[in-house]
Amino acid sequence: MNQVRATTPPAVPLDEKGPHSRRLRLVTVIATFGGLLFGYDTGVINGALPYMKTDLGLSPFTEGLVTSSLLLGAALGAVVGGRLSDRRGRRRNILMLAVIFLIGTLGCTLAPTTAIMVLSRFVLGLAVGGASVTVPTYLAEVSPAERRGRLVTQNELMIVSGQLLAFTFNAIIGNSFGETGGVWRWMLVIATLPAVVLWFGMLVMPESPRWLASKDRFGDALAVLRQVRSARRAEAELAEVRQLAIEDKKSQTGGLRDLATPWIRRLVLVGIGIAIVQQITGVNSIMYYGTQILTDAGFSADSALTANIANGVISVLATFVGIYLLGKVNRRPMLIAGQVGTTGALLLIGVFSLLLPAGEGRAYVVLALTVTFLAFQQGAISPVTWLMLSEIFPLKLRGFGMGIAGLVLWLTNFAIGLTFPMLVAALHISTTFFIFVGLGVVAITFVAKYVPETRGRSLETLEVELHSRFDRSQPVAAGKEN
Repeated sequence: MNQVRATTPPAVPLDEKGPHSRRLRLVTVIATFGGLLFGYDTGVINGALPYMKTDLGLSPFTEGLVTSSLLLGAALGAVVGGRLSDRRGRRRNILMLAVIFLIGTLGCTLAPTTAIMVLSRFVLGLAVGGASVTVPTYLAEVSPAERRGRLVTQNELMIVSGQLLAFTFNAIIGNSFGETGGVWRWMLVIATLPAVVLWFGMLVMPESPRWLASKDRFGDALAVLRQVRSARRAEAELAEVRQLAIEDKKSQTGGLRDLATPWIRRLVLVGIGIAIVQQITGVNSIMYYGTQILTDAGFSADSALTANIANGVISVLATFVGIYLLGKVNRRPMLIAGQVGTTGALLLIGVFSLLLPAGEGRAYVVLALTVTFLAFQQGAISPVTWLMLSEIFPLKLRGFGMGIAGLVLWLTNFAIGLTFPMLVAALHISTTFFIFVGLGVVAITFVAKYVPETRGRSLETLEVELHSRFDRSQPVAAGKEN
Protein backbone atom coordinates (compact mmCIF):
# COMPACT_ATOMS: atom_id res chain seq x y z
CA MET A 1 0.00 0.00 0.00
CA ASN A 2 2.96 2.30 0.63
CA GLN A 3 4.67 1.34 -2.60
CA VAL A 4 5.03 4.24 -5.03
CA ARG A 5 3.35 3.72 -8.37
CA ALA A 6 5.87 2.84 -11.04
CA THR A 7 3.77 4.13 -13.89
CA THR A 8 2.45 7.58 -14.66
CA PRO A 9 -0.92 7.86 -16.39
CA PRO A 10 -0.48 8.42 -20.13
CA ALA A 11 -0.76 11.95 -21.46
CA VAL A 12 -4.08 12.87 -23.05
CA PRO A 13 -4.55 15.18 -26.06
CA LEU A 14 -5.74 18.73 -25.52
CA ASP A 15 -9.46 19.21 -25.82
CA GLU A 16 -11.02 20.78 -28.91
CA LYS A 17 -13.88 23.26 -29.12
CA GLY A 18 -17.33 21.98 -30.01
CA PRO A 19 -20.89 21.51 -28.69
CA HIS A 20 -19.44 19.75 -25.66
CA SER A 21 -17.85 23.06 -24.59
CA ARG A 22 -21.30 24.63 -24.19
CA ARG A 23 -22.45 21.61 -22.21
CA LEU A 24 -19.46 21.97 -19.87
CA ARG A 25 -20.25 25.65 -19.35
CA LEU A 26 -23.86 24.80 -18.47
CA VAL A 27 -22.74 22.13 -15.98
CA THR A 28 -20.44 24.71 -14.37
CA VAL A 29 -23.14 27.40 -14.12
CA ILE A 30 -25.77 25.09 -12.60
CA ALA A 31 -23.43 23.45 -10.09
CA THR A 32 -22.09 26.80 -8.91
CA PHE A 33 -25.53 27.87 -7.73
CA GLY A 34 -24.38 25.91 -4.67
CA GLY A 35 -21.60 28.49 -4.35
CA LEU A 36 -24.09 31.34 -4.81
CA LEU A 37 -26.13 29.98 -1.89
CA PHE A 38 -22.94 29.52 0.14
CA GLY A 39 -22.10 33.19 -0.44
CA TYR A 40 -25.57 34.63 0.14
CA ASP A 41 -26.24 32.68 3.32
CA THR A 42 -22.86 33.58 4.85
CA GLY A 43 -23.04 37.24 3.74
CA VAL A 44 -26.67 38.11 4.52
CA ILE A 45 -26.09 38.01 8.29
CA ASN A 46 -23.80 41.05 7.86
CA GLY A 47 -26.72 43.42 7.28
CA ALA A 48 -29.51 41.44 8.92
CA LEU A 49 -27.81 41.16 12.32
CA PRO A 50 -28.30 44.79 13.51
CA TYR A 51 -32.07 44.51 12.93
CA MET A 52 -32.16 40.98 14.35
CA LYS A 53 -30.42 42.19 17.52
CA THR A 54 -33.34 44.48 18.29
CA ASP A 55 -36.14 42.04 17.39
CA LEU A 56 -34.63 39.00 19.12
CA GLY A 57 -32.86 40.87 21.93
CA LEU A 58 -29.37 39.54 21.16
CA SER A 59 -26.42 40.03 23.55
CA PRO A 60 -22.79 40.01 22.27
CA PHE A 61 -22.67 36.27 23.06
CA THR A 62 -25.96 35.33 21.36
CA GLU A 63 -25.03 37.63 18.47
CA GLY A 64 -21.88 35.57 17.97
CA LEU A 65 -23.88 32.36 18.45
CA VAL A 66 -26.43 33.26 15.76
CA THR A 67 -23.60 34.08 13.35
CA SER A 68 -21.42 31.11 14.18
CA SER A 69 -24.12 28.42 14.47
CA LEU A 70 -24.14 28.28 10.67
CA LEU A 71 -20.39 27.74 10.74
CA LEU A 72 -20.64 24.88 13.24
CA GLY A 73 -23.25 23.27 11.00
CA ALA A 74 -20.96 23.82 8.04
CA ALA A 75 -18.14 21.97 9.81
CA LEU A 76 -20.36 18.91 10.26
CA GLY A 77 -21.81 19.35 6.76
CA ALA A 78 -18.36 19.39 5.21
CA VAL A 79 -17.17 16.10 6.69
CA VAL A 80 -20.50 14.30 6.27
CA GLY A 81 -21.01 15.80 2.82
CA GLY A 82 -17.58 14.65 1.73
CA ARG A 83 -18.27 11.08 2.81
CA LEU A 84 -21.72 11.05 1.22
CA SER A 85 -20.37 12.39 -2.07
CA ASP A 86 -17.89 9.48 -2.14
CA ARG A 87 -20.62 6.95 -1.43
CA ARG A 88 -23.68 8.32 -3.25
CA GLY A 89 -22.14 10.50 -5.93
CA ARG A 90 -21.41 14.20 -6.31
CA ARG A 91 -24.62 15.01 -8.24
CA ARG A 92 -27.00 13.24 -5.84
CA ASN A 93 -25.31 14.97 -2.92
CA ILE A 94 -25.78 18.42 -4.49
CA LEU A 95 -29.48 17.63 -5.06
CA MET A 96 -29.89 16.77 -1.39
CA LEU A 97 -28.02 19.93 -0.37
CA ALA A 98 -30.42 22.08 -2.42
CA VAL A 99 -33.32 20.74 -0.33
CA ILE A 100 -31.46 21.43 2.93
CA PHE A 101 -30.69 24.98 1.73
CA LEU A 102 -34.42 25.54 1.20
CA ILE A 103 -35.47 24.09 4.58
CA GLY A 104 -32.77 26.00 6.48
CA THR A 105 -33.59 29.31 4.79
CA LEU A 106 -37.31 29.01 5.54
CA GLY A 107 -36.52 28.10 9.15
CA CYS A 108 -34.33 31.20 9.58
CA THR A 109 -36.90 33.44 7.89
CA LEU A 110 -39.75 32.32 10.13
CA ALA A 111 -37.74 31.93 13.38
CA PRO A 112 -39.74 33.43 16.31
CA THR A 113 -36.96 33.10 18.92
CA THR A 114 -33.18 33.10 19.21
CA ALA A 115 -33.14 29.34 19.87
CA ILE A 116 -35.07 28.57 16.67
CA MET A 117 -32.82 30.95 14.74
CA VAL A 118 -29.66 29.23 16.03
CA LEU A 119 -31.09 25.78 15.16
CA SER A 120 -32.18 26.91 11.67
CA ARG A 121 -28.80 28.53 11.01
CA PHE A 122 -27.16 25.25 12.04
CA VAL A 123 -29.31 23.34 9.50
CA LEU A 124 -28.48 25.92 6.86
CA GLY A 125 -24.82 25.43 7.74
CA LEU A 126 -25.07 21.72 6.95
CA ALA A 127 -25.89 22.69 3.37
CA VAL A 128 -23.23 25.40 3.20
CA GLY A 129 -20.52 22.99 4.43
CA GLY A 130 -21.65 20.19 2.14
CA ALA A 131 -21.67 22.53 -0.86
CA SER A 132 -18.25 23.93 0.05
CA VAL A 133 -16.61 20.53 -0.47
CA THR A 134 -18.91 18.82 -2.99
CA VAL A 135 -19.24 21.53 -5.64
CA PRO A 136 -15.46 22.15 -6.11
CA THR A 137 -14.90 18.37 -6.20
CA TYR A 138 -17.61 17.92 -8.83
CA LEU A 139 -16.23 20.76 -10.96
CA ALA A 140 -12.64 19.49 -10.69
CA GLU A 141 -13.72 16.03 -11.83
CA VAL A 142 -15.73 17.18 -14.85
CA SER A 143 -13.13 19.76 -15.98
CA PRO A 144 -10.24 19.11 -18.39
CA ALA A 145 -6.85 19.63 -16.73
CA GLU A 146 -5.95 22.68 -18.82
CA ARG A 147 -9.18 24.49 -17.79
CA ARG A 148 -9.62 23.10 -14.30
CA GLY A 149 -8.28 26.17 -12.49
CA ARG A 150 -10.65 28.57 -14.17
CA LEU A 151 -13.71 26.33 -14.05
CA VAL A 152 -13.34 25.34 -10.40
CA THR A 153 -12.78 28.99 -9.50
CA GLN A 154 -16.14 29.86 -11.09
CA ASN A 155 -17.52 28.53 -7.81
CA GLU A 156 -15.52 31.11 -5.86
CA LEU A 157 -16.89 33.77 -8.23
CA MET A 158 -20.41 32.62 -7.42
CA ILE A 159 -19.64 32.66 -3.67
CA VAL A 160 -18.52 36.29 -3.74
CA SER A 161 -21.39 37.16 -6.12
CA GLY A 162 -23.77 35.68 -3.56
CA GLN A 163 -22.17 37.82 -0.87
CA LEU A 164 -22.46 40.91 -3.09
CA LEU A 165 -26.14 40.15 -3.71
CA ALA A 166 -26.64 39.78 0.04
CA PHE A 167 -24.93 43.11 0.77
CA THR A 168 -26.92 44.82 -1.99
CA PHE A 169 -30.31 43.47 -0.93
CA ASN A 170 -29.44 44.25 2.69
CA ALA A 171 -28.76 47.88 1.76
CA ILE A 172 -31.88 48.24 -0.42
CA ILE A 173 -34.22 46.60 2.09
CA GLY A 174 -32.59 48.23 5.13
CA ASN A 175 -32.58 51.75 3.69
CA SER A 176 -36.12 51.43 2.29
CA PHE A 177 -37.88 49.55 5.10
CA GLY A 178 -35.46 49.83 8.01
CA GLU A 179 -38.15 51.14 10.37
CA THR A 180 -40.41 48.16 9.64
CA GLY A 181 -40.39 45.36 12.19
CA GLY A 182 -38.89 42.05 11.02
CA VAL A 183 -37.20 43.62 7.99
CA TRP A 184 -34.35 41.10 8.35
CA ARG A 185 -36.74 38.28 7.43
CA TRP A 186 -37.06 39.69 3.90
CA MET A 187 -33.27 39.77 3.64
CA LEU A 188 -33.07 36.07 4.50
CA VAL A 189 -35.95 34.65 2.43
CA ILE A 190 -34.42 35.68 -0.92
CA ALA A 191 -32.06 32.68 -0.68
CA THR A 192 -34.95 30.30 -1.40
CA LEU A 193 -34.86 31.25 -5.11
CA PRO A 194 -31.33 29.98 -5.97
CA ALA A 195 -32.01 26.84 -3.90
CA VAL A 196 -34.92 25.99 -6.20
CA VAL A 197 -32.82 26.72 -9.31
CA LEU A 198 -30.02 24.47 -8.02
CA TRP A 199 -32.38 21.54 -7.40
CA PHE A 200 -34.14 21.69 -10.76
CA GLY A 201 -30.88 22.34 -12.61
CA MET A 202 -29.00 19.41 -11.09
CA LEU A 203 -31.82 17.05 -12.07
CA VAL A 204 -30.58 17.21 -15.67
CA MET A 205 -26.82 17.44 -14.99
CA PRO A 206 -24.51 14.39 -15.35
CA GLU A 207 -22.71 12.60 -12.55
CA SER A 208 -18.95 13.08 -12.14
CA PRO A 209 -17.16 10.76 -14.60
CA ARG A 210 -14.37 10.13 -12.11
CA TRP A 211 -16.80 9.12 -9.38
CA LEU A 212 -18.48 6.74 -11.85
CA ALA A 213 -15.08 5.25 -12.69
CA SER A 214 -14.33 4.79 -8.99
CA LYS A 215 -17.46 2.59 -8.85
CA ASP A 216 -16.31 0.56 -11.91
CA ARG A 217 -19.02 2.17 -14.07
CA PHE A 218 -16.61 2.87 -16.92
CA GLY A 219 -19.29 2.84 -19.62
CA ASP A 220 -21.27 5.51 -17.80
CA ALA A 221 -18.09 7.50 -17.18
CA LEU A 222 -17.30 7.46 -20.92
CA ALA A 223 -20.85 8.59 -21.73
CA VAL A 224 -20.45 11.60 -19.43
CA LEU A 225 -17.00 12.44 -20.79
CA ARG A 226 -18.43 12.43 -24.30
CA GLN A 227 -20.92 15.09 -23.16
CA VAL A 228 -18.16 17.46 -22.01
CA ARG A 229 -15.14 16.48 -24.16
CA SER A 230 -14.33 15.84 -27.79
CA ALA A 231 -14.62 12.16 -28.76
CA ARG A 232 -10.83 11.61 -28.98
CA ARG A 233 -10.19 13.35 -25.66
CA ALA A 234 -12.99 11.39 -23.93
CA GLU A 235 -11.50 8.01 -24.91
CA ALA A 236 -7.97 8.98 -23.85
CA GLU A 237 -9.10 10.52 -20.58
CA LEU A 238 -11.16 7.45 -19.67
CA ALA A 239 -8.07 5.27 -20.12
CA GLU A 240 -6.18 7.53 -17.71
CA VAL A 241 -8.99 7.54 -15.16
CA ARG A 242 -9.54 3.77 -15.44
CA GLN A 243 -5.86 3.00 -14.76
CA LEU A 244 -5.75 5.01 -11.56
CA ALA A 245 -9.21 3.92 -10.38
CA ILE A 246 -8.14 0.27 -10.61
CA GLU A 247 -4.90 0.96 -8.72
CA ASP A 248 -6.77 2.90 -6.02
CA LYS A 249 -9.22 0.03 -5.59
CA LYS A 250 -6.31 -2.40 -5.13
CA SER A 251 -4.82 -0.16 -2.46
CA GLN A 252 -8.24 0.12 -0.76
CA THR A 253 -7.98 3.89 -0.34
CA GLY A 254 -11.03 5.89 0.57
CA GLY A 255 -11.61 6.08 4.33
CA LEU A 256 -10.42 6.92 7.81
CA ARG A 257 -8.18 3.85 8.01
CA ASP A 258 -6.06 5.24 5.20
CA LEU A 259 -4.71 7.92 7.52
CA ALA A 260 -2.41 5.14 8.78
CA THR A 261 -0.68 5.34 5.38
CA PRO A 262 2.15 7.91 5.79
CA TRP A 263 1.85 9.67 2.43
CA ILE A 264 -1.93 10.01 2.71
CA ARG A 265 -1.74 11.22 6.30
CA ARG A 266 0.82 13.87 5.42
CA LEU A 267 -1.20 14.97 2.41
CA VAL A 268 -4.34 15.33 4.55
CA LEU A 269 -2.34 17.39 7.06
CA VAL A 270 -1.22 19.71 4.26
CA GLY A 271 -4.86 20.02 3.16
CA ILE A 272 -5.86 20.89 6.73
CA GLY A 273 -3.09 23.51 6.80
CA ILE A 274 -4.32 25.09 3.56
CA ALA A 275 -7.84 25.26 5.02
CA ILE A 276 -6.63 26.96 8.21
CA VAL A 277 -4.48 29.40 6.25
CA GLN A 278 -7.56 30.62 4.36
CA GLN A 279 -9.48 31.35 7.57
CA ILE A 280 -6.88 32.86 9.91
CA THR A 281 -6.58 35.92 7.70
CA GLY A 282 -9.73 36.97 9.54
CA VAL A 283 -11.66 37.39 6.28
CA ASN A 284 -14.95 36.37 7.79
CA SER A 285 -14.68 38.92 10.56
CA ILE A 286 -15.13 41.43 7.73
CA MET A 287 -17.71 39.39 5.79
CA TYR A 288 -19.90 38.80 8.87
CA TYR A 289 -19.29 41.98 10.88
CA GLY A 290 -18.26 44.44 8.14
CA THR A 291 -21.25 46.70 8.70
CA GLN A 292 -20.48 46.94 12.41
CA ILE A 293 -16.76 47.50 11.77
CA LEU A 294 -17.62 50.43 9.50
CA THR A 295 -20.14 51.79 12.02
CA ASP A 296 -17.50 51.66 14.76
CA ALA A 297 -15.08 53.43 12.43
CA GLY A 298 -17.43 56.39 12.04
CA PHE A 299 -20.17 55.66 9.48
CA SER A 300 -23.86 55.97 10.35
CA ALA A 301 -25.86 52.72 10.31
CA ASP A 302 -27.45 53.40 6.91
CA SER A 303 -24.17 54.62 5.41
CA ALA A 304 -22.37 51.51 6.69
CA LEU A 305 -24.91 49.27 4.97
CA THR A 306 -24.34 51.11 1.69
CA ALA A 307 -20.56 51.34 2.09
CA ASN A 308 -20.40 47.61 2.79
CA ILE A 309 -21.50 47.02 -0.82
CA ALA A 310 -17.99 48.15 -1.79
CA ASN A 311 -16.64 45.07 -0.01
CA GLY A 312 -18.90 42.87 -2.13
CA VAL A 313 -18.03 44.65 -5.38
CA ILE A 314 -14.27 44.38 -4.85
CA SER A 315 -14.65 40.70 -3.93
CA VAL A 316 -16.33 39.98 -7.27
CA LEU A 317 -13.86 42.07 -9.29
CA ALA A 318 -10.89 40.52 -7.49
CA THR A 319 -12.20 37.02 -8.17
CA PHE A 320 -12.31 37.80 -11.90
CA VAL A 321 -8.64 38.79 -11.63
CA GLY A 322 -7.94 35.61 -9.67
CA ILE A 323 -9.56 33.46 -12.36
CA TYR A 324 -7.34 35.11 -14.98
CA LEU A 325 -4.19 34.71 -12.88
CA LEU A 326 -4.85 31.02 -12.21
CA GLY A 327 -4.29 30.37 -15.91
CA LYS A 328 -1.01 32.28 -15.87
CA VAL A 329 0.56 31.95 -12.42
CA ASN A 330 1.51 28.99 -10.23
CA ARG A 331 -0.76 28.32 -7.27
CA ARG A 332 1.73 28.53 -4.40
CA PRO A 333 3.30 31.92 -5.26
CA MET A 334 -0.20 33.29 -5.73
CA LEU A 335 -1.21 32.04 -2.29
CA ILE A 336 1.88 33.61 -0.68
CA ALA A 337 1.28 36.95 -2.42
CA GLY A 338 -2.30 36.96 -1.17
CA GLN A 339 -1.17 36.25 2.39
CA VAL A 340 1.38 39.08 2.30
CA GLY A 341 -1.27 41.50 1.01
CA THR A 342 -3.94 40.59 3.57
CA THR A 343 -1.48 40.68 6.47
CA GLY A 344 -0.25 44.12 5.44
CA ALA A 345 -3.81 45.47 5.12
CA LEU A 346 -4.78 44.16 8.56
CA LEU A 347 -1.67 45.71 10.08
CA LEU A 348 -2.64 49.10 8.64
CA ILE A 349 -6.27 48.76 9.84
CA GLY A 350 -4.98 48.15 13.37
CA VAL A 351 -2.53 51.06 13.22
CA PHE A 352 -5.01 53.61 11.83
CA SER A 353 -7.74 52.49 14.23
CA LEU A 354 -5.34 53.45 17.02
CA LEU A 355 -3.97 56.68 15.54
CA LEU A 356 -6.97 58.31 13.86
CA PRO A 357 -9.86 59.83 15.81
CA ALA A 358 -13.35 58.41 15.23
CA GLY A 359 -15.16 60.13 12.40
CA GLU A 360 -15.53 60.19 8.65
CA GLY A 361 -11.78 60.34 8.02
CA ARG A 362 -11.10 57.12 9.91
CA ALA A 363 -14.22 55.52 8.46
CA TYR A 364 -13.08 56.02 4.87
CA VAL A 365 -9.52 54.88 5.66
CA VAL A 366 -10.86 51.67 7.24
CA LEU A 367 -13.18 51.14 4.25
CA ALA A 368 -10.28 51.58 1.82
CA LEU A 369 -8.17 49.09 3.75
CA THR A 370 -10.94 46.48 4.03
CA VAL A 371 -11.39 46.78 0.26
CA THR A 372 -7.63 46.29 -0.17
CA PHE A 373 -7.70 43.31 2.17
CA LEU A 374 -10.55 41.69 0.22
CA ALA A 375 -8.78 42.32 -3.10
CA PHE A 376 -5.90 40.09 -1.94
CA GLN A 377 -8.15 37.60 -0.13
CA GLN A 378 -10.69 37.04 -2.91
CA GLY A 379 -8.25 37.58 -5.76
CA ALA A 380 -5.63 35.11 -4.54
CA ILE A 381 -6.17 33.23 -1.28
CA SER A 382 -9.77 32.00 -1.54
CA PRO A 383 -9.66 30.85 -5.21
CA VAL A 384 -6.40 28.97 -4.68
CA THR A 385 -7.60 27.40 -1.43
CA TRP A 386 -10.73 25.74 -2.83
CA LEU A 387 -8.97 24.82 -6.07
CA MET A 388 -6.00 23.15 -4.37
CA LEU A 389 -8.23 21.27 -1.94
CA SER A 390 -10.18 19.87 -4.90
CA GLU A 391 -6.92 18.80 -6.59
CA ILE A 392 -4.56 17.29 -4.03
CA PHE A 393 -6.47 14.27 -2.72
CA PRO A 394 -6.50 10.84 -4.45
CA LEU A 395 -9.65 9.87 -6.38
CA LYS A 396 -11.06 7.39 -3.84
CA LEU A 397 -10.13 9.73 -0.99
CA ARG A 398 -11.22 13.00 -2.60
CA GLY A 399 -14.58 13.45 -0.88
CA PHE A 400 -13.20 12.24 2.45
CA GLY A 401 -10.09 14.44 2.22
CA MET A 402 -12.12 17.48 1.20
CA GLY A 403 -14.49 16.72 4.07
CA ILE A 404 -11.71 16.61 6.68
CA ALA A 405 -10.15 19.82 5.36
CA GLY A 406 -13.60 21.42 5.17
CA LEU A 407 -14.37 20.35 8.74
CA VAL A 408 -11.25 22.10 10.03
CA LEU A 409 -11.87 25.15 7.82
CA TRP A 410 -15.40 25.63 9.13
CA LEU A 411 -14.42 24.97 12.75
CA THR A 412 -11.76 27.68 12.40
CA ASN A 413 -14.38 29.91 10.81
CA PHE A 414 -16.75 29.09 13.69
CA ALA A 415 -14.16 30.02 16.29
CA ILE A 416 -13.49 33.37 14.60
CA GLY A 417 -17.18 34.13 14.05
CA LEU A 418 -18.05 33.33 17.68
CA THR A 419 -15.15 35.15 19.37
CA PHE A 420 -14.70 38.23 17.16
CA PRO A 421 -17.43 40.38 18.85
CA MET A 422 -16.11 39.39 22.28
CA LEU A 423 -12.47 40.07 21.30
CA VAL A 424 -13.39 43.53 19.99
CA ALA A 425 -15.37 44.27 23.18
CA ALA A 426 -12.51 43.10 25.41
CA LEU A 427 -9.39 44.17 23.47
CA HIS A 428 -10.53 46.89 21.00
CA ILE A 429 -10.63 46.36 17.25
CA SER A 430 -6.98 47.35 16.64
CA THR A 431 -5.59 44.71 19.02
CA THR A 432 -7.93 42.11 17.49
CA PHE A 433 -6.55 42.80 14.03
CA PHE A 434 -2.97 42.68 15.34
CA ILE A 435 -3.72 39.10 16.46
CA PHE A 436 -4.69 38.27 12.86
CA VAL A 437 -1.45 39.88 11.65
CA GLY A 438 0.56 37.49 13.81
CA LEU A 439 -1.42 34.53 12.46
CA GLY A 440 -0.78 35.82 8.93
CA VAL A 441 2.98 35.60 9.45
CA VAL A 442 2.59 31.97 10.56
CA ALA A 443 0.45 31.26 7.47
CA ILE A 444 3.02 32.69 5.06
CA THR A 445 5.72 30.49 6.60
CA PHE A 446 3.55 27.37 6.31
CA VAL A 447 2.67 27.92 2.64
CA ALA A 448 6.28 28.61 1.65
CA LYS A 449 7.53 25.48 3.39
CA TYR A 450 4.86 22.80 2.97
CA VAL A 451 2.35 23.49 0.18
CA PRO A 452 3.02 21.71 -3.17
CA GLU A 453 2.43 23.13 -6.65
CA THR A 454 -0.53 21.64 -8.55
CA ARG A 455 -0.90 23.71 -11.69
CA GLY A 456 -0.76 22.10 -15.15
CA ARG A 457 -1.32 18.44 -14.17
CA SER A 458 -4.30 16.18 -14.71
CA LEU A 459 -5.80 14.90 -11.47
CA GLU A 460 -4.40 11.46 -12.24
CA THR A 461 -0.86 12.68 -12.97
CA LEU A 462 -1.00 14.91 -9.89
CA GLU A 463 -2.00 11.94 -7.73
CA VAL A 464 1.05 10.00 -8.87
CA GLU A 465 3.36 12.98 -8.26
CA LEU A 466 2.02 13.66 -4.78
CA HIS A 467 2.16 9.96 -3.90
CA SER A 468 5.83 9.94 -4.83
CA ARG A 469 6.60 13.18 -3.03
CA PHE A 470 4.77 12.52 0.24
CA ASP A 471 5.88 8.89 0.50
CA ARG A 472 9.42 9.98 1.36
CA SER A 473 10.79 9.46 4.85
CA GLN A 474 12.09 13.02 5.27
CA PRO A 475 9.80 15.91 6.38
CA VAL A 476 7.58 17.51 3.78
CA ALA A 477 9.20 20.48 2.08
CA ALA A 478 8.49 22.56 -0.97
CA GLY A 479 10.19 20.97 -3.92
CA LYS A 480 11.05 22.28 -7.33
CA GLU A 481 7.78 22.90 -9.06
CA ASN A 482 6.94 24.50 -12.34
